[in-house]
Amino acid sequence: MTPAAVADGPSVLAALRDALGDAVVTDATRLDAARADKSGHRSAAAPLAIVEARSIEDVQSTMRIATSTRTPVVTRGAGTGLAGAAMASAGEIVLSTLAMDRVLEIDEDDLVAVVQPGILNGAFNDLLGERGLWFAPDPASRAISTIGGNIATGAGGLLCAKYGVTRDAVLGLTVVLADGRAIRTGHRSIKGVTGLDLTALMVGSEGLLGVVVEAVVRVKRRVEGTIATVACFFPDATSAARASSAITAAGVQPAVMELMDATSLLAVDALLGTSMGESDTAHLVVQTDGPAAAEEAASVLATVESLGGRAELTTDVAEGERLLAVRRAMHPAMERLGTTLIEDVSVPRSALPAMFAAIADVEQRFGVTIPTVAHAGDGNLHPNFVFEGDTVPDHIWAAADALFTAALALGGTLTGEHGIGVLKRRWLADELGDDQVDLQRGIKAVFDPLGILNPGKVFDPLVVR
Repeated sequence: MTPAAVADGPSVLAALRDALGDAVVTDATRLDAARADKSGHRSAAAPLAIVEARSIEDVQSTMRIATSTRTPVVTRGAGTGLAGAAMASAGEIVLSTLAMDRVLEIDEDDLVAVVQPGILNGAFNDLLGERGLWFAPDPASRAISTIGGNIATGAGGLLCAKYGVTRDAVLGLTVVLADGRAIRTGHRSIKGVTGLDLTALMVGSEGLLGVVVEAVVRVKRRVEGTIATVACFFPDATSAARASSAITAAGVQPAVMELMDATSLLAVDALLGTSMGESDTAHLVVQTDGPAAAEEAASVLATVESLGGRAELTTDVAEGERLLAVRRAMHPAMERLGTTLIEDVSVPRSALPAMFAAIADVEQRFGVTIPTVAHAGDGNLHPNFVFEGDTVPDHIWAAADALFTAALALGGTLTGEHGIGVLKRRWLADELGDDQVDLQRGIKAVFDPLGILNPGKVFDPLVVR
């Protein structure tokens, strides 16, 4: 759905400035930056203005003006998204929540915290760490991505196979709707099933339904005991994927299990100056924690060696963090190679070897190299298509289409944690089917009848009749 009868830019700007003063930004450099996110892609033109919201009231004022003038609004945090969901274009208001970055409450008895959307994931965990607590969703971008962005995309991360994704960590939300009303969804209690679950609906909704301005999230006490890290090496990614499946089939519940193919490992080596990779070496890093960490690490070693892999075990925390830093450097390493279409398919864990085999087949059929990493513990893969320029070449889209088709055929999904944005909307019906897409459009229309919230994202645009 797209908004109809949009008001002219000067009158919208005047209304914004009258209500919000210096929170309204029209600096050309800032507007140009809002055209892009970390997907490597850019919109066709700069937005009308940025509103740097400092309070819930600022967000409400912005949305009331947007509704009265039928002006599109793109909510944006740190701009680290990988699907183009926060890219803004001509005539749109960028509603930035970066300045809303406070932790409002940490309740150590009930293990909940109340946070504003602009706080960085890593900064939030630093504050929690001072109290022996932590927040489980652990995206590789935690140092630069916001909690609000994590909620909008349904982010995952390295620790999610054992400790859950963002949806599992969010108990309640305060959301400003398209017309400026504020609602509170969810609860602070562990249990709560009153009415439909609007909190779960909002998580992963990519800015289509409302603006998250506060979140009640679960936090955890620090895991006591040994942290054991096993660095494993295999001749190819498919072999490493077989080992990851065998590890979980053996009953081990790793806190972290990350897989990097040879191409991605070499790219990170070039970025960091490390020397972990070779042209025919895939890397699997497995981390166990808690009371059973040593026993589980021993099981991992035995499984890896039984399948022909090499493995080294360390219980040194700093060395374990160094190994995880190699995995977290994947995206910056890809950025050095060119524009990257960073994909995000997920398959059942047992299908991970078949998915890596399918990626190898796509590489051969289309004559492309697809550096791939995976959250092997939950079957979420990030294949990367690297090219030059801002426009994805046709042969790259064709290769991506074949890759998506393979993931769906294996019982998987188009996206595990990055979202649909603009980059994957053409494939949405392939996974959901036309009936479900229509139902989801209807839900969008209930929350946003004018179609002003993040138009053109997730769903292909429709003209309002």
